[in-house]
Amino acid sequence: MIHLLFTGGTISMQRDAAAGGNVPAHGGEALVALAPGIERIAPFRIEDWARVPACHLGPDRLWSLRERVRTVAASGEVAGIVVTHGTDILEETAYLLDRTLDPRVPVALTGAMRTSSDTAWDGPRNLRDAAAVAASASSRGQGAVVVFNGEIFAGRTAAKTHATNLAAFSAPHAGPIGRVDDGHVTYTATGEQRAAPVEPEGLGARVALVAMVVGDDGRMLDLARAEHDGVVIQAFGSGNLPPGAVPAIRRWLEDGKPVVLASRCPLGEVTPSYAFEGGGARLVAMGVTPAGPRTPSQARMELAIALSAGVSYGRS
Repeated sequence: MIHLLFTGGTISMQRDAAAGGNVPAHGGEALVALAPGIERIAPFRIEDWARVPACHLGPDRLWSLRERVRTVAASGEVAGIVVTHGTDILEETAYLLDRTLDPRVPVALTGAMRTSSDTAWDGPRNLRDAAAVAASASSRGQGAVVVFNGEIFAGRTAAKTHATNLAAFSAPHAGPIGRVDDGHVTYTATGEQRAAPVEPEGLGARVALVAMVVGDDGRMLDLARAEHDGVVIQAFGSGNLPPGAVPAIRRWLEDGKPVVLASRCPLGEVTPSYAFEGGGARLVAMGVTPAGPRTPSQARMELAIALSAGVSYGRS
């Protein structure tokens, strides 16, 4: 049996003329009825956990969702779990689940870029594909994955890289790990070493994400410092930033608050090789931590998980 956990998002929406746009409309029963064929994949049960846009989910609700998924996975009653989710922050949820849950029970997250009011609605295909992934014996041990437009991405690497395209998700630092073709699940990436799950008791750490701009003087970093436990800086290129921001970074470190350095480039990662003032090498020497193969949003979630669990950033 697979567990279909519906949280809302575009996949649940339709256009409402009175509201002036797309709004939540469909619950789990309606979505399953609109995606015929799931019953041929595996027996299933439906849970309407929520019906909200993804951008309405804050840390507390994300943690509640994580706890619900953990409880279902630990029950021993299901072979896999499907989570339908809005795409706006689906990458944060996928990262959270992949980094904090036992990978033996697969969790397939999916959504849609079109609503049921649109002619090219991608919801039914994505839902069927996610069900196939959750039900597949080959998914056991893969942990949380994102299933979108026929591709499978590891939850710790998936990112939304296009605002409107049906192929909205990719993995800039890794690539897809599999595909779904006519219900057949194939994994092409195997044997990757997984980091051990981190198990915080909640997601209470407050982590800022501050993007550098030309001529940055560190003012936004200083404003964020009092209200946050750590910060991810979205720097230029391979990890460089304006020298005017360096004193503000030093103040974060002097307060004992971790600073993680990510790149604003969609491909590649921070490589601390520049030793000029504001260069990545100088920043790392100060105590700043490179983000590794993570997007800024993934780096922020990793730091929030680590701080909430009382472990070092990116601990294996």
